[in-house]
Amino acid sequence: MEGEKTQTCGKRKTILLGPWGGNGGANWDDGSYNGVREITLVYDRCIDSIRVVYDKNGKPVPADKHGGVGGNQIAEIKLQYPDEFFTSVSGHYCPVVYTGSPVIRSLTFQSNRRTFGPFGVEEGTPFSFSMEGCRVVGFYGRSGWFLDAIGFRLSNGQTTKLFQRVQQKLKKLASTASKSSVPKDV
Repeated sequence: MEGEKTQTCGKRKTILLGPWGGNGGANWDDGSYNGVREITLVYDRCIDSIRVVYDKNGKPVPADKHGGVGGNQIAEIKLQYPDEFFTSVSGHYCPVVYTGSPVIRSLTFQSNRRTFGPFGVEEGTPFSFSMEGCRVVGFYGRSGWFLDAIGFRLSNGQTTKLFQRVQQKLKKLASTASKSSVPKDV
């Protein structure tokens, strides 16, 4: 398949992959987080808009909506975070109107537990990537009336697990410290 990549995360903190699509619309970048909790796609003949809710230190962080107000179908992808995460993403891009700029026509997300999609129309230039030892921690791209282009920020999955272990140890330490600081009646 054209545009297919397999990404292996090494010791680098964040890897940018993509973007795929056209040059229309304005640049946007959600930045990097611990992971993805949910995605809302609005679509019809193409992906009209995307909105992602990320995880930052155990709390949901909704990002801005990217794209237009069209589309008559809505897909809500809710991951069982942190145990569920994306392992691959694929889609298609091409102009939706003759002589127009390419836009994202379809998206399919594969998690370690299930497949979401395809959403939109599988028409045009395909792209696909899978992640080994990585997780999606952010999205970036271009948008205007539609989702013109999409790219992904990948990070080594170990950072989230390490953070969770540190957080659990801090909770244990805090509860031990609070129990030992309780004054005893003499």
